[in-house]
Amino acid sequence: MSVSGSIDLSSTLFFSGLANIITGAIFGVPLPVQPMKAIAAVAISQKFTKDETAAAGLTVSFAVLLLSITGLLHWLHRVVPVPVVKGIQVGAGLSLAISAGSTLIQPLAWHTPALDNRLWAAAAFLILITATLVPRFPYALLVFLLGLVLAASQTTTSNDTTPSATFWHPHTFVPSKGTWLPSALSAALPQLPLTTLNSILAVTSLSASLFPAFPPPPSTTSLGLSVALSNLVGCWFGAMPVCHGSGGLAGQYRFGARSGASIIFLGAVKLLLGLFAGDAVVPLLQRFPKSLLGVMVLAAGVELAKVGQSVGDLSDLWARVEREQAESAAGDRDGDYGRVKEEKRAAVEKEGRERWMVMLVTAAGCLAFKNDAVGFVAGLCWHYGLLVPGWLETRRSVRLERTEEEGTGLVRSA
Repeated sequence: MSVSGSIDLSSTLFFSGLANIITGAIFGVPLPVQPMKAIAAVAISQKFTKDETAAAGLTVSFAVLLLSITGLLHWLHRVVPVPVVKGIQVGAGLSLAISAGSTLIQPLAWHTPALDNRLWAAAAFLILITATLVPRFPYALLVFLLGLVLAASQTTTSNDTTPSATFWHPHTFVPSKGTWLPSALSAALPQLPLTTLNSILAVTSLSASLFPAFPPPPSTTSLGLSVALSNLVGCWFGAMPVCHGSGGLAGQYRFGARSGASIIFLGAVKLLLGLFAGDAVVPLLQRFPKSLLGVMVLAAGVELAKVGQSVGDLSDLWARVEREQAESAAGDRDGDYGRVKEEKRAAVEKEGRERWMVMLVTAAGCLAFKNDAVGFVAGLCWHYGLLVPGWLETRRSVRLERTEEEGTGLVRSA
């Protein structure tokens, strides 16, 4: 995007690095600051200018700010079922894995070029397997440094001119009136559900899963304000619109990040690069070996998809059943305690299967249509559709009770 003139790389590095430092200090978890991928996809395909990219990012940020200060994000967090959120996470994880294989590793040859081929990818994968036996092995950092060395060796041997490093001089980019509506419809509209679902709701859920012993996870309101304020500052200077994301959180957790300190370190490096390197790092990043990057993305995708296994955890349901069983046993007068116990166990197992189905339908919608909004709607429809028979049965029972009460009242009156 920097090469095509859609963003200013120095501004992106500076403001995203500043956002890394602030979020790491405030939230205390390795919360990522990453590009808004829907805006990025549209900007690349339609060759957005800096003004158009800024307009799209500002539109999303204004909307997220409104949702945050009105409390609608908190309401969404309450009404959106956990299996739907985990389905979005599983879909995002599998999408990362598919992207790593299809766009990064598969196009490579087995032997050529010498510094970026499938053999490098196979070696990186074998090291990844070995690193799983040593949890604190800094796999990502070492592979990233190796990739930079290989990229630098390719850059020095090429005939391309490398921009010289200069100190950053910020420039503002105020979108013109004609860029707001087209940018909002083509880029901001598909990004908004992705930001609210994957960057806010899913991150809150994933933080609670990855850091159960940590203080309360970031709230939806605080995450929404973080996303909005980060872009309401940086986008005016041509920076890439950024958000948080469950994929980035899973990836950084997978490679050893356990606190906000790792994000502060990352932010400091990006901020310094933005101030002193700027466009000079573009050729280096362009030549980063896709074999190494592909394996790292694949590992991050698998780590994110793994959170779906907890959707089958029925401990909360069993706790509820045990509480109800204790109450039933205390007041059991008809001797039907055993029958009720078996019925409740069957109901719990049925609800567990339904959770899995809702999660899988959500993930399938995200992958099939390459749109998190479609998966979200499909998962919601499936979830609430499964509840309809129970609602109808409850209403029928209420009607029968009312009819019996009215009949009893008539008999007593007579």
